[in-house]
Amino acid sequence: MPSADVAILLPNLRGGGAERVCVNLANAFVGRGLVVDMVLMRKQGELLDMLDSRVQIVDLGTPRARHVLLPLARYLRDSHPMALLANMWPLTILAVLARWKSRVRCRVVAVEHTTWSTSPLARRWRTRTAIKATMRWLLPRADAVLAVSQGSATDLEQFAGFPDGLVSAQYNPATRGQVVAAPSFPKSFQSWAEGTHKRVLAVGGLKREKDFPLLLHAFSRLRNKVDARLLILGEGDERSALEALIRELGLQEPVFLPGFVPDTVPFHAHADLFVLSSSNEGFGNVIVEALEQGTPVVSTDCLSGPAEILEGGRYGTLVPVGDVEALAKAMEDALTHPHDTEALKRRAQDFDVGRIADQYLDLLLPDRRDKVPA
Repeated sequence: MPSADVAILLPNLRGGGAERVCVNLANAFVGRGLVVDMVLMRKQGELLDMLDSRVQIVDLGTPRARHVLLPLARYLRDSHPMALLANMWPLTILAVLARWKSRVRCRVVAVEHTTWSTSPLARRWRTRTAIKATMRWLLPRADAVLAVSQGSATDLEQFAGFPDGLVSAQYNPATRGQVVAAPSFPKSFQSWAEGTHKRVLAVGGLKREKDFPLLLHAFSRLRNKVDARLLILGEGDERSALEALIRELGLQEPVFLPGFVPDTVPFHAHADLFVLSSSNEGFGNVIVEALEQGTPVVSTDCLSGPAEILEGGRYGTLVPVGDVEALAKAMEDALTHPHDTEALKRRAQDFDVGRIADQYLDLLLPDRRDKVPA
């Protein structure tokens, strides 16, 4: 088996935004004739089936990040990939250590996908101190350090105490390349998809930083003005609390919480409005996925990604984080006014997978970029 041109390091391929980005990149790279290894702490996750069959999966068999160093160094020593794309602390710093330990010449590009100053991982003082210290010591030793928006790049420099310019912004390859004119849905979704009501969609893990309680409270107020139904696609630890809140607000009939769905494109295509209610986002892939289908977007103006994707409100509505009234009003306005769907679709193409993959290859394989087939 030939050595990989690019190895991509992740914990697993569960249905998160960073994981989708890496699947998109891996598939784009092999489509250009490169040899690609997907190196996982554990070979598991809903997105495994979305990988191109030409991508080789390497299972390090390590359930915890603190056990990754030796298996990763062994992989580098045995496989000699030309470049390693490491995603998300602590894998970013462990990639730098593994290269040093293996003594293999391999470019390391480290990508952080979150806004660290507001990350739940950094809430505790001791953990926050450890993250900052390890980043400050090791990330500058990578060949490139990336964040997924300009806001998160600046935030990372300030969080870790890096000099200005150490971290570069690299937007995510978020377009899916699918435009669905007439989607069909299984029976379980038909009460959301069919009828004269307005269809509101949200997508994301059921976790605190997505702030779905904000969305539910705003949607409850929206229902006083607009006949609408809300579909939230995702799974996570907050399910029980959200189900309780749905009952408390009397929203059992118009709100649907079916769980994780691998392919959200048909839902974006059929929605009248997409809403992101997060308190924290590094980028916001789901916003781009909505724009690609020409679906209007309302988003909280959380630090970094959404405002950059929507160009400060040019391509969607931004509301203050945590503001129920503002979110409800913005949703009402978006559902009762026309939108330039073609402009939304054109904006999405700025995050085209092929274009972003080329930008990554400029960093990962700078000496071979001209030889990579288009």
